[in-house]
Amino acid sequence: MNLTVRPVETRDAEEWCRMRQQLWPDIDADFAAEIAQYFSGNPLHLAEVLVLERSHHQLGGMIELNIRAYAEGSEHNRVPYIEGWYIDHDLRGQGCGRILMTAAETWARQQGFTELASDAEVSNHHSIQVHKTMGFHETGRIVCLLKPL
Repeated sequence: MNLTVRPVETRDAEEWCRMRQQLWPDIDADFAAEIAQYFSGNPLHLAEVLVLERSHHQLGGMIELNIRAYAEGSEHNRVPYIEGWYIDHDLRGQGCGRILMTAAETWARQQGFTELASDAEVSNHHSIQVHKTMGFHETGRIVCLLKPL
């Protein structure tokens, strides 16, 4: 298997959109418009997007990174944060997630950071376990609430 990690490029827009739709199928968002905005020089909330490229420019995974002003458990006021992390089903369990996470850690270190933060839904036991396997430790759990007015 010949895989390469690199920053996302304009030619990846369709594949990136596909992976975002797979990662967040229940979110009513215009992923294509968000991606176009990212490439237009107004990168929304994303500082870096790394992709896992298979042969022939087909993508098999991505990790989206942001710099947040706060992360649960951190004492820093700027923390690199994983906003999205996706691996295609046929590549899971083969170390591809670790390859992307290692690249994200390298990127964060190159920016001068000493921590990397992430989150997972409380019910997403698989994601929580994978994060812990990668060296993350749980800093807390919250229940988010909303009241329409």
